Parts: sequence; C-alpha cells; structure tokens
Amino acid sequence: MSRAADLADVLADCSSLVIVCHDNPDPDTLASALALEAIATDQDVAETAIAYGGEISHQQNRAFVNRLEVDVEPLEDLEIGEYDCIAFVDHSMPTANTALDVRFEPDVIVDHHPGESGDAAFVDVRTDYGATATIFVEYLHELEVPLTTRLASALLFALHRERLDFVREPTQREYEAALAVYPEADLETLEQLYGSAFSPATIDAIGRAITSRERRGSSVIASVGRTVETDALPQAADYLLNIEGVNTTLTYGIVDGTVRLSGRSIDPRINIGDVLEEAYGEFGSVGGHHDMAGGRIGLGLFADEASDNESVLAFVGTRVRRRFFEALNLDSERSSEE
Repeated sequence: MSRAADLADVLADCSSLVIVCHDNPDPDTLASALALEAIATDQDVAETAIAYGGEISHQQNRAFVNRLEVDVEPLEDLEIGEYDCIAFVDHSMPTANTALDVRFEPDVIVDHHPGESGDAAFVDVRTDYGATATIFVEYLHELEVPLTTRLASALLFALHRERLDFVREPTQREYEAALAVYPEADLETLEQLYGSAFSPATIDAIGRAITSRERRGSSVIASVGRTVETDALPQAADYLLNIEGVNTTLTYGIVDGTVRLSGRSIDPRINIGDVLEEAYGEFGSVGGHHDMAGGRIGLGLFADEASDNESVLAFVGTRVRRRFFEALNLDSERSSEE
C-alpha cells in the first residue's frame, strides 16, 4: 500500500479529527492542515477542526487565513480530549513546536523537518522534501480527492513561501507539486496575499535589526528587541541576507517573555540548524534545516536578575551573539560595521 492509502486507512477509523498546526502557523502548516481536512472529509470523518498555538502575527499569514477563509481556532478554545483522533502537520513532536499539552498524543504525523518524531499510528516524515505541502499534494493526487480552488490556492502559496520564492534548495518535487495545483489556483488571490501590508510593529522590528546588526565575515546577527510580532524575526533574517557579502544571518528578540531565534543561511558549507543546536540546544528548543532554523529559550536562563528592557536585552544579546559566533568558529574575528 502507498503512504496515502495508509493514511486513508487510519482516518477511516476516526469519527472526529483535530488537526494541530505548529505554533505561530505559517502557510505550509496551514495549507497542509486544509489538505488533511479535505482528505479526512473524503474518508467520511464526521467532524474536523484545525487548531494552533501562539499567534498568527505575520501579515501574510493573517491575510492567508482571512482571504482563504481558513477556519482555524486557538488550542485553548477547543476541548482536545473530545476528538477521537489528533494529527500533527508540519511538526512531529508534542514538546518541540506546539503548545498542545503533552498528555495528548498524535495519531497522525506528517512533516518534512529533521529530528526525532513522536509515536503515532501513521507517521510520514520526509526530510528530503522541501515542504510538507508537497507531501499533501501527492496524497491528494493518489487518493483522487477533488482539488478545490481554495485548496489549490493555499497549497500553491505555501509551496512558494516555503521554498520556491527563496530558491532555498527546493527539490524537483516542489516544482512538480506547484505545477499540479497551479491550474486550479486563483492567481488574483495569490497576488493579494503577496501585497499584504507590513504591520507597524513588524517594520519597527526589522528597523531595530538593521541598526543593531553585528557582522563577522559573511555572517550577521541582529536584535529585533522586544516585539509582539513573532514572524518579524524570520522576516528580518531574510532581509539581512540582502547585505552584500552576507550569506548567514541570525535574528533574536524577546516575545512574550521568551527569547526567540530565527536563522538563515545560503552558504552550502553551513547547516544553520546544526549551528543553532550547537549554540543554544542545551538551553531551549531549537532546530531546523541546513538553510533555515529557529528556536526559543526561556528568558530566565539568561537574565534572572534583570528587570528593565534595556538591561534584559543587553544581557541576552551578549550571550546570544557570543554563542552564535563561537558555533561558526568566528569568535576570534573582529566585528565589522556596515
């Protein structure tokens, strides 16, 4: 049997299903959730729900949810225990990137990120794929689930935002998946999503990253300060890659009492996921791919005594920056200013 058929068999035994996105969901996890919902409905699952932890703060992600009318609910608003089955999409461990209580174990796991996976009746983790949405495009095709305009648009946008827009080593499968859903997608809707405006808080965070940046060789680290916009960190990390001669970036900031990290690298010699694991793995939850990674660290581990914003940020910044450059073997190089 194919993996798609195995998934269908597991779903056939579910009377209700809650699909859990990773915290602060992006288009890849949201589109994958929509695809799994469509597959579950095709398998006569009577009730489905899509849930997430954290916030939907990125302006494009908010527009994605609103324009495509994605019915997604905060985890705290759902009685998870009332659902017969639980599915994780675009993440694989209960403790890694979801606010879901660890006592709830998934029945279905579909992901493309490397790392240890939880136990489930169905597990499909393909680290050689560039997006979880790609896996779901294959499922939909194999199971002959009808592809609606909304679902096709969601999947196409997810494939672009996860890999194709940045040309971060997309596999041939991402291009094939995009071609498969393209004919049914609403391109006008996608244009509107790309035109979504930055929030003032995101602009402020990116601005702080620009002015606080520290460069050693071809690597840059910068602080976005305190922000309520979690997704401002990866946006700032992407923006800093535009600096001439820079191929590796890390942004950090304080979000809701937690140090958040977002790394990027287009240097084939650097695995930014491994860099973050080496630098911060003992302090919190970090991980990712060779080209993009992220993580979170409890603030108390860095600043037990500091209380005001400036002293907390200074305390955090000193340690985060030192560990980043040490992991890249750049600790002995002199910093340079742009």
